[in-house]
Amino acid sequence: MDPDQQDIQEWTVAAEEAGERIDKYLAESMEDGVSRSQIQQWIKEGHALVNGREVKANYKLQAEDQILLTVPEPAELEIEAEDIPLEIIYEDRDVIVINKPRGMVVHPAPGHYSGTVVNALQFHCKDLSGINGVMRPGIVHRIDKDTSGLLMAAKNDAAHQSLAGQLKEHSVTRKYTAVVHGIMPHDHGTVDAPIGRDPHDRKLFTVTDRNSKHAVTHFVVVERLEPFTVLELKLETGRTHQIRVHMKFIGHPLVGDPAYGRPKDREMQGQALHAAVLGFKHPRTDEYLEFQAPLPEDMKQLLDRLRKK
Repeated sequence: MDPDQQDIQEWTVAAEEAGERIDKYLAESMEDGVSRSQIQQWIKEGHALVNGREVKANYKLQAEDQILLTVPEPAELEIEAEDIPLEIIYEDRDVIVINKPRGMVVHPAPGHYSGTVVNALQFHCKDLSGINGVMRPGIVHRIDKDTSGLLMAAKNDAAHQSLAGQLKEHSVTRKYTAVVHGIMPHDHGTVDAPIGRDPHDRKLFTVTDRNSKHAVTHFVVVERLEPFTVLELKLETGRTHQIRVHMKFIGHPLVGDPAYGRPKDREMQGQALHAAVLGFKHPRTDEYLEFQAPLPEDMKQLLDRLRKK
């Protein structure tokens, strides 16, 4: 696996987290639900460093400890191809673009090896780039499990490198449609606020200056439907949960968002967020391609209900 593509995760221990065992801390911090016994094995193998040094699983963390975890790639793991239907928007010998349904995970993770986009792609394509290893073949970018919409995958390493480079240069067009709580007072705007892990819940993210990454989201109001607003959002950067975090930050959380939304929000199951437009330069021809995917049925039904009020 290319060192640049390794899954390396970092944390800085907050004062209120001091005294916690590192194995417990990491098990609660991993997004993909890795077991504590798996974490303990990784620590034993030296994959977790505290301030640059190996520690034992029972190490008690101290405030400001710097944790670096390199998630090892499984050495002998076959991700099974599964005959899962895919809505294919575009496909050629280099790239495939699909419209991912809400509720589908993009790639396997420790303890969750089936039912993902990757399992479906393995069945459909047979040929996917190997840059991201056995767990994420072909996967250039992700969208959240409960976000629907357009996703591109690379069918060879050259295509992967090209698409990944475009993402890094912020030249890929990614536009989302969202329904948010409240009436947005401005017709358009930009949220420029750094995102890092939430110290109060390490599986979530928040706007913070601490251990954060630059994040920019542009928005345009499409429609105001009291007491909600329909937005088109364009990503300049691609941080984990970026739109969800930024919308919460400005006081307009996504409708139905189970993690960043409002309590007792039952308008939808999962956040009202759809990756509607995806554009990029073809890795072989350099031609600009742009694709659109219609709103999923649940979001259409939500908007129909709101318009009838």
